[in-house]
Amino acid sequence: MSKKLVAYFSASGVTAKLAKNLAEAAGADIYEIRPEEPYTNADLNWQNKNSRSSVEMKDKSFRPSIADTDANIADYDTIFVGFPIWWYVAPTIINTFLEAYDFSGKTIILFATSGGSGMGNSAKELRPSVSDSAVIKDGKRFSANASVSELKEWIKSLGI
Repeated sequence: MSKKLVAYFSASGVTAKLAKNLAEAAGADIYEIRPEEPYTNADLNWQNKNSRSSVEMKDKSFRPSIADTDANIADYDTIFVGFPIWWYVAPTIINTFLEAYDFSGKTIILFATSGGSGMGNSAKELRPSVSDSAVIKDGKRFSANASVSELKEWIKSLGI
C-alpha cells in the first residue's frame, strides 16, 4: 500500500474542511500549504480588480511565497493537492508549492472547492511546475461538505 498525503491551500477555511475529510477517507497524512502572508477578506475580493488575489491571478508567472517547505514529499507516493478554484483554475500558490519540491515519480491528484466552477485548466496549468516523471490527475471539484463516505467512493474509483 502506498503512503498518501493530502496537501491543501485554504484561504477561507472551506477547502480545509474538505481536506480533513479526504485525509480521513484516504488514511493519509495532512499538510497545509500556508502563504507567507495570509490572505485577508479584502485580498480575496474577486470583484476588485486591484485585490491581491485578482492581481496574482492576472499574472500566471506570479508565485506567492509560502510560509515553509516542511512537507516530506519524498515519503509519499500519492499526493492529493487541494485548493479553492480561483478564476476557473488553481491559485498560483499551488504552482509555488509544486515548484518547491521534487515530485519525480509521484502521483498528484487534484481536488478543489468552488461555488460553481469546475477544475478548468488546473492540471494543464500546473503541469509545468513538476518534473516530467510526475503524474498529475485532474481530480474533482467537491462541495466543502463532502462526506468521508463520498470521498472514499471517489478514492476507490481512482484505483488507489
